[in-house]
Amino acid sequence: MGSYGKAAVEAIDLIRSTSISPNQAWDIATGNEFGKGTSSQKKGCPKGAFLGLCENGMIKDVPIGNYTSSLDNKRYAVKAVRLLTEKPELSYNEDRLWDEVTGGKSVRQNHQLDVVLSLWNRGYINTKT
Repeated sequence: MGSYGKAAVEAIDLIRSTSISPNQAWDIATGNEFGKGTSSQKKGCPKGAFLGLCENGMIKDVPIGNYTSSLDNKRYAVKAVRLLTEKPELSYNEDRLWDEVTGGKSVRQNHQLDVVLSLWNRGYINTKT
């Protein structure tokens, strides 16, 4: 689990233990992981993936809502979860999973799968969406 995965898990734990929004939880968790105001905290791709999963009701105990304007990163994360639901063995091969998420296009992964796989491996993903 990478740093963005750790932040995603911490954010879900914060949401579950308090009444804060996914956006607030992400900001707190990434601030704890990287330092408040750092470029790593502000990185949009993992944040868009995390908030996209929350927005679509793909995280257990997180209500569906309007959390992100990111279209691509949300789409990548949602597609990754759908692929993992169909083919859980992809959780052991991040490169292959990313290749299937992007349809083989040469799109560089930017920590979106760290978020998805960390939540998946923790059992935080709602596979009934």
